[in-house]
Amino acid sequence: MNPMNYSILLTFDVEDWFQVENFKKCIPFSSWPKCELRVEKNVHRILDLLDSIKLSNSTDSKNVSREAPACGRQASRRWSKPTNPSNPMNPTNPSNPTNPTNPSNPTNPMNSINPSNSINPKATFFILGWLAERLPHLVREIQARGHEVASHGYDHVLCREQSAEDLKNDLLKSKKLLEDITGAPIYGYRAPGFSVNRNILSLIEGEGYLYDSSFNSFRLNKRYGQIELNGNNGNGILHKISDSFYEFPITNLKIGKQILPWGGGGYFRLIPSFLFRYGVQSILKNQGAYLFYLHPWEIDSGQPRVTGVPVPYRFRHYINISKTLDKLAHLLEKLKNCQFQACYQYLTEKIAALNNLLSQ
Repeated sequence: MNPMNYSILLTFDVEDWFQVENFKKCIPFSSWPKCELRVEKNVHRILDLLDSIKLSNSTDSKNVSREAPACGRQASRRWSKPTNPSNPMNPTNPSNPTNPTNPSNPTNPMNSINPSNSINPKATFFILGWLAERLPHLVREIQARGHEVASHGYDHVLCREQSAEDLKNDLLKSKKLLEDITGAPIYGYRAPGFSVNRNILSLIEGEGYLYDSSFNSFRLNKRYGQIELNGNNGNGILHKISDSFYEFPITNLKIGKQILPWGGGGYFRLIPSFLFRYGVQSILKNQGAYLFYLHPWEIDSGQPRVTGVPVPYRFRHYINISKTLDKLAHLLEKLKNCQFQACYQYLTEKIAALNNLLSQ
């Protein structure tokens, strides 16, 4: 199979070093304003790396137009849920505000791709609302450099630790904040700590999100929520939850009945490069797509060292942290013949292809 037919979805959870779950007992939420913000320069390093990778093909010219992104006062428009909630992804309805095949559609966030970056990898940045509130210019820069902006919630509280009402407020608050900053709809959500279940997915859908990317099938981490996914009906790694809501699971490696954590994060930092790349190539051959995740603090060897936390937490946080960016650059270079797509971009292509097939 031609590597150009493989899709790689790079995703980044934009949170800072003091906001990770493992440090919560040492760094409570009330102390966050006193902590050094280091996320901006780390996100810049990631953006610069993505800009430096020249792909063999351009996937962005398929379904998106070349319009300048709305910034500043021009980005003040607020967005609402699709007017056709029963099927907001129907590409055959020209009046549908979320029609992914209409290049003039102003509600398509991928319309904001910068032409100068059209042959560089595109990624999805799940941004914590607490940071977006303090660094709105960083959110706009991510958007202006051609990437998808999505939500990581507001203050990184695990979903299952919140009441339904508190979670709904968090989902809506972070979504509205990011939409006000970017002037574009926010379609995607990733739960802190991958802490989702079926009830939580229903709440996420109910607050106007089109997709979630929080399910991690690796069962040895007790924080990860568990859900049962039905077949994906040929949609690659995309799973349909309802007529208007989809799940992008973190991609893991399955060997027999064993699930190995291969989606990124600390596992990416721990597993040797050649072995990790071999696993990714195996996943691509079997599934045709691969979803990778990383945090900006994972490339920051200069971050403050936190004491007073259990040794396993310290190991998981700091292991090989000085090598992460070079390791990522090496992986992207080896896979540059593949298509690098943002989640929303991949979703719209899959749904449009399915609708075209059904209409034949």
